[in-house]
Amino acid sequence: MSQPSAWSRRTFLATASAAVTAATTTAARALPPAREQDRRQDRRQDRRPAPGDDPYEALRRRWLEIALGTGYDPAAEPYASRIALTVRQAADHLRTMAPAPASLWPGHPYDPPAGITRSYRRLWTMAQAWTHTGDEALLAGTVRGLDHLAATVYHPGTTRYGNWWEWQIGSPRPLLDTVAALGDRLTPGRREAACAAVDHFLPDALLHDYSGTSTGANRVDLCRSVALRGVLGRRPEKIALARDALSPVFPYVTRGDGLYADGSFVQHTWVAYSGTYGQVLLDGLARLFALLAGSPWEVTDPRRHIVLDSVEHAFAPLIHNGLMVDTVSGRAVSRGRLAGEDRTVRSDHFHGHAMIAAIALLAEGASPAERARWQARIRGWIERDTTEPVLTAPQFGVADLARLHAVAAAPGPAAPEPVGHRLFASMDRAVHRRPGWAAALAMASERIAHYECGNGEHPRGWHTGSGMLLWWPAAAQGGQYTDWFWPTVDPYRLPGTTVSTRHLPDRAGGEWGEPRPPVRWVGGVSDGEYAAVGQDLAGLGSTLTARTSWFFADDAVICMGAGIRCADGVPVETVVDNRNLGADGTAALTRGRDWAHLDGHGGWVVPGRQRLRTLREDRAGAWRDINTGGHPERAVRRYQTLWLDHGTDPRDAGYLYLLMPGASRRQVAARARDTRWLTVHTRTAACHAVSVRSLGLLAANFWAPGTAGPLTVSAPASVLVRRLPGRRALLRVSDPPRSGTPLELVWHHPVRRVTARDPQIGVVSAGRVLRLRLNGATAGAGYGCEVATG
Repeated sequence: MSQPSAWSRRTFLATASAAVTAATTTAARALPPAREQDRRQDRRQDRRPAPGDDPYEALRRRWLEIALGTGYDPAAEPYASRIALTVRQAADHLRTMAPAPASLWPGHPYDPPAGITRSYRRLWTMAQAWTHTGDEALLAGTVRGLDHLAATVYHPGTTRYGNWWEWQIGSPRPLLDTVAALGDRLTPGRREAACAAVDHFLPDALLHDYSGTSTGANRVDLCRSVALRGVLGRRPEKIALARDALSPVFPYVTRGDGLYADGSFVQHTWVAYSGTYGQVLLDGLARLFALLAGSPWEVTDPRRHIVLDSVEHAFAPLIHNGLMVDTVSGRAVSRGRLAGEDRTVRSDHFHGHAMIAAIALLAEGASPAERARWQARIRGWIERDTTEPVLTAPQFGVADLARLHAVAAAPGPAAPEPVGHRLFASMDRAVHRRPGWAAALAMASERIAHYECGNGEHPRGWHTGSGMLLWWPAAAQGGQYTDWFWPTVDPYRLPGTTVSTRHLPDRAGGEWGEPRPPVRWVGGVSDGEYAAVGQDLAGLGSTLTARTSWFFADDAVICMGAGIRCADGVPVETVVDNRNLGADGTAALTRGRDWAHLDGHGGWVVPGRQRLRTLREDRAGAWRDINTGGHPERAVRRYQTLWLDHGTDPRDAGYLYLLMPGASRRQVAARARDTRWLTVHTRTAACHAVSVRSLGLLAANFWAPGTAGPLTVSAPASVLVRRLPGRRALLRVSDPPRSGTPLELVWHHPVRRVTARDPQIGVVSAGRVLRLRLNGATAGAGYGCEVATG
């Protein structure tokens, strides 16, 4: 193919203007619509090339179906406006392109983080617009850009510099997508140049060893690029390498990056990352499963079922009414709005929608039963997300929109949000769901970082792992942490945390998950509905130590702390809450003797002589304050802060309060008057134990051997006892410090017999008291038995 001829600005603008209208008639020509309902009947059969077909061309076409969409009407909304937007963006990119030795666009040099990747992403936008319109000017501009990047920076003669991600993940993806889209409109030499560059920066050896940066979600991203490179370059051994290199991703891990048996997902060794890197992993695998299904390179490793199981076991529990809880998104919470990009806000809903789209794609290759369950969940999330509607989310291209609209329109129910508790012990996270509200807890230990910063992102997330408790009542919708929360909240007063007010520098403790406290007792136990969760707290950059607990019950979270000590020379606070009221919120805060209530949110019961302090203030911030790549625009949000001041250098302080999400003022006041609802058996630095008689609930966190109420343990433990109808009881016990030594639990209550038990539970004796033994290493998981009581 010859070099593209030059074109005038007037000719291009006229063409681009016409392209917006033409898009609705030419998109179908680029990617013929298919009857999506029929396609789902047998995806594997549909993908098998007909006899005599070119398998590489068939895979290229399939990749474009996945990336660009099929089965939609380009003249209908929301597709028509989304295509028009892509065409307008492409027109602007083409108009402003000005190749220079160190850049392709003015103001976007290669050197800053992701400078090369940004250029390839713009070319990918131009290529997408060309597939929709057939505009030769866009094609010529895209080719020109590819040639320039290949000649000046992304070629085998360049030695990698800066962030490895840019060269091995960020740039290959849009480069290869663009080459796939242009197809035979690129000369063989240009395709070969792209493949050679990818081979240089992604050598085969990168996929031979499962270590370093080639693990977890990163490994999937690398395999994605190598597989597509193999397709475009007609290299079967490359496709096979990418397929086989996925296998180390599938098994559960017990340390480091990957999926854990309890549903946790960790990346960067120490960071809870289900919400972003977990989404990358799920999305990448969904695309590769879909691409290779029915081909000679189909992914047949039987352990792939672990990925399919993870949808309901690991990821769906962290999505609440369409949003992904921020406790599992690492430094990505600081990317709300980036400079030089569109006005898309990368919020908790943005991350939730991305995960929902990944699940929708993965469902196409799942079993009929799995597909039905997942799609019911997706319909539920679509129906309930009124903060940022899923079906018109600006982050989606037409491919994801088409898949999600197809799911929404398909017959079948919309699944409600589940009720229950999920404890992710391997990433120090918990999620509690009740009718009408949900809560998410973040902790830290020697296994999981306080927070993650890096690449100039999230330098003030210091206290995330100090017990940050986020919650969403139905009345407040889902915008509490969506609306400019991270750039405007006081970073020393994250909700739920106990912290020293000592000043911390940006990036305190180090980057990439380095800030980890030297503590092991972090975790708890759950019966799937209620939970006892606790933390041996060690403050970041501080002498602060404490023992804190959260007992998750029916309509409340019982929050408790003891043994609070510090010698920083500054006050120590427990932040009961810090609610974002919006730009000019007027929600009324009502105070009673032992309680407080915030209209539209819920309330808190703070019994005894504790002095609850409150502050309503307007706080200003910009995304650039917490992310060097963030947008400089500033905004003001109003906060209602409630906290307990433990004084300067406390020696043995403590606290107790109830959080009641969504409760009315009358309900909160009534709970404060009801002195029989909660029994506190003990609240010391050695043990926290409570009973809620109306729920038949007894829960305790032991940091040392001892007795609390009717419970005795021989070693540190977390214990939950539930009285059930019919003179039955359920006991659950865990070993949060993971000592691996046998643990004996005594329940001083008559038991006639043990009717069921987990294999890890040994019954020492039953009768006037019940003696159980938890045997062996448990990775912090809880095990238990059911008994008939006397």
